[in-house]
Amino acid sequence: MLALAVLTTGPASARDPLSSIDWLSQEAVNAVNPDEPPVVQSASPPDIAVMPLDRLSKDPVGLLPSDVTGLPHNIWSASNEQDIVALIRADRRIRADRRDSLPAIVAFVKVLMQARADPPLGAGPDGALFLARVDRLVELGAVEQAKSLIELATPDTPPVFQRWFDLSLLTGTEDAACRVMNARPDLSPTYAARVFCLARGGQWPVAVLSLNTHRVLGDITLSEADMLARFLDPELFEGAPPLAAPSNVTPLTFRLFEAFGEPLITRGLPLAFAHADLRGNNAWKAQLEAAERLARHGAVPENVLQNFYTARRPAASGGIWDRAAAIIRLDAAISAGDPQAVSQHLPAAWDAMKQARTEVPFAKLYSAALQNMELHGEADDIANRAGLLSEQYRTVAESLAAAGDRFDPFLIAIALGRPQDVPTSAPRALAIQAAFAGAPAPVELQNLVANGKTGEAMLRAITLFNEGFAGEARSLTDALALFLLLDLDDVARRTSLELMILDRAT
Repeated sequence: MLALAVLTTGPASARDPLSSIDWLSQEAVNAVNPDEPPVVQSASPPDIAVMPLDRLSKDPVGLLPSDVTGLPHNIWSASNEQDIVALIRADRRIRADRRDSLPAIVAFVKVLMQARADPPLGAGPDGALFLARVDRLVELGAVEQAKSLIELATPDTPPVFQRWFDLSLLTGTEDAACRVMNARPDLSPTYAARVFCLARGGQWPVAVLSLNTHRVLGDITLSEADMLARFLDPELFEGAPPLAAPSNVTPLTFRLFEAFGEPLITRGLPLAFAHADLRGNNAWKAQLEAAERLARHGAVPENVLQNFYTARRPAASGGIWDRAAAIIRLDAAISAGDPQAVSQHLPAAWDAMKQARTEVPFAKLYSAALQNMELHGEADDIANRAGLLSEQYRTVAESLAAAGDRFDPFLIAIALGRPQDVPTSAPRALAIQAAFAGAPAPVELQNLVANGKTGEAMLRAITLFNEGFAGEARSLTDALALFLLLDLDDVARRTSLELMILDRAT
């Protein structure tokens, strides 16, 4: 009977690879906990909205409403869904071949991917745009946001469940996903995942039977069988040589290797895997490296990086240890309110952040404290630059302008939205000036906006900016002009400041 049950409740075929908040709505929690009893507030029949099943789509689901994003709810509604999906995927390919984009652009992409908005034309029940948004968030390391987006939408189809299962594995919350899979075997992305979840649910005999059955049937590869066998019965393999690291690491593979005591190194794996190194069972160096990598891409809050940097005293020197030591010294000086010590340690800490490319998280952490200190020379210049990279960049610029400070007038002018007022000759600075001076956005983008295809125009502008960031100055002007046309003034100023302050030549 067990064998029959295993053979007749197989998983759905895997349609998609892993492409990957502290808050969850109550609706999302209930949706993914089928064992939770329903609760009603009255015996009156509820109002029921009826919609044909072929019109249902997860595309409108979003974590951020319009009053939070500042974006209209119809950014996608006039565009064809396939066009939007193609643009999101094209941006993924472009970024895979080039250097990292600027933090402000990455942050804006994340906002677009999390925005709650009306569905595009041709949106179907498969939720192609929804899946593309989730995948983009995962690639940017925004694992918690992607996971929460799925939970809000409910992981009740194989493609959506697969992503939820993978993200749950990376965040160590796979038990909830396994409970759903054990109750709904038709959602299983692979037979290997089904065996894993049977074991996690305490059904070890059924898991062993399922492994043996599907290994014979060829539904589970030899490599998967070896990993699952060690997971199910580790004592049987005591003294055996370690398994070779697989060439294609999936979240399940990663979790299995970790479970039987042969954890894989996340360096070189997609950014989403770095979250696994932040857990307390890893060495401090691995945690530091993962925190730096994730903070560099805005994938964890800046205080996470600070907490790992200051967790203990480095016992070695060089590389990441020197960066941690520099932050520890500066953090202590700021906490003590000692301007002289801050002036002494700030240059080394800033150099360390430049090396790690984490200047923006550093600015968010320490800018406010630095602005309240009387600093001089190099330390004062660094404090001003950090201030212009922070959330308070406009206030910092206004203070510098009012004080007649000798700090870079072009940076001050960008923050105040008037870079065209300051003479300059650098190519990137001229590109920024042209946009703020009123250079028109490309006709193609203007037409998209005129036809209500605002989100599509934004995605194309992001691609243009990344091309300009790689060396095409005209593309910078075109992208910034579109941002300004759409009243995305904050995005235009932040990206321009980062373009001029951050050393991202290579």
